[in-house]
Amino acid sequence: MLTDDCRPLVLVVDDYDDAREMYAESLLVHGFRVAEAATGVEAVAKARELSPDAILMDLSLPGIDGWEATRLLKADAATRHIPVVAITGHVLAHAADHARAAGCDRLLIKPALPDQVITEVRQALRRNPSL
Repeated sequence: MLTDDCRPLVLVVDDYDDAREMYAESLLVHGFRVAEAATGVEAVAKARELSPDAILMDLSLPGIDGWEATRLLKADAATRHIPVVAITGHVLAHAADHARAAGCDRLLIKPALPDQVITEVRQALRRNPSL
């Protein structure tokens, strides 16, 4: 059996409590450790503090949004290696291109079922050369 220290840590960032809790619970059930943040500022601080293995980042956040939080994390040598799975309810033309330009590794459109989130996080972790 794996110890907590062996399980990947995912930082779940969403300002909507129910969504954040749903994704966090699903990740826990599937064997991940979870940390949570409700704002972009909190996400950047927790990512720098905890160095999670992946981040599930809502793009619509109060204060600095998920786009800017991702840009800040990808510009920082200490956090740029962390894969970011963006999640948004705003479907825009070329959303995937904009997400990649901001530094996101993957993009999910809400409503995203928990199983979709698990699949995308696992894909992001597999592609992270630092793991």
